[in-house]
Parts: sequence; C-alpha cells; structure tokens
Amino acid sequence: MINMSKKEYGRYVRRKAPASRPVRNGALAWLVGGGICVLGQFLSDAYLKLGLTKDGTSAAVAISLVTLSAILTAARVYGKIAKWAGGGTLIPITGFANAMVSPAMEFKSEGYVAGLAARMFSVAGPVLVYGLLASVLYGFVLECIRIVSNFLSNIS
Repeated sequence: MINMSKKEYGRYVRRKAPASRPVRNGALAWLVGGGICVLGQFLSDAYLKLGLTKDGTSAAVAISLVTLSAILTAARVYGKIAKWAGGGTLIPITGFANAMVSPAMEFKSEGYVAGLAARMFSVAGPVLVYGLLASVLYGFVLECIRIVSNFLSNIS
C-alpha cells in the first residue's frame, strides 16, 4: 500500500468501502427523525393537558427530550439507534444532548469530576461558544436594521 499511486489507492478504497444505500438510509433517517418529532408533539400535547402554559410546555418538552437522550446515550442505546438510523438522530435537541453525554461516558473511568464532568463539554463547549457569539452578532445586526428602519421612517 505504501507504493500505491493516488489512482490505485482510490480504487482500493472504493473496493473496501461499504456500498451506499441512500434510499434506505434516507427512509430510516426520515422515520427516526419524524419519530422523535412525533414524540415531542405527544409530550407537548400531554403537558398542555396537564395544565402547563405554552411556555411551560415548551420547556418541559425540551427538558424531557434532552433527559431521555442523555439516558439513552449513557445506557449505550442512542449510539446503536444512530448507527442504524443515521442522520435521523441529529434532531437538534436530542443530537445535542447525545453530543454532550457521549464524550463524558468515554472518560467515566477517570472519575466523576476529572472524567465525566470535565469531558461533558469537550464537544458541546465550542457549540455553545459559537452559538452564543452568533446570537450576539445576529442580535446586533437586527438592532442596527431596526435603528436604521426607524430613522428612515422618521425622515419620510
């Protein structure tokens, strides 16, 4: 393999790579992603019937989905579902919880503080930082647009 040309190496990789099944993979992703969304809607309806406000329901659904995803990740079930369903498990809230818990579980043997807690934010940390920076930037741009719009409406 060391003396292979780029073309030879490309042929070697294509022979060894598993065959892609985009229709099957797309269908599984759609079903599992849709299933997660249906679960979220079911929880939303249930919390509303229990008397929660609309805002309370939104928070309760988010907390429920994050908790369920974290528990399934810790139990090593979420990864198996993700391997089977592919992109369908990347629904933002459950995928984010999985991304936070997965690295932590790998370092659990190092202890709860130095391993589990320290590694929990190794993947999520950059997402949080850039997400917060993006929200500040978007808010700044939106406020500038509002100021300019008000200024222009006062001129005319």
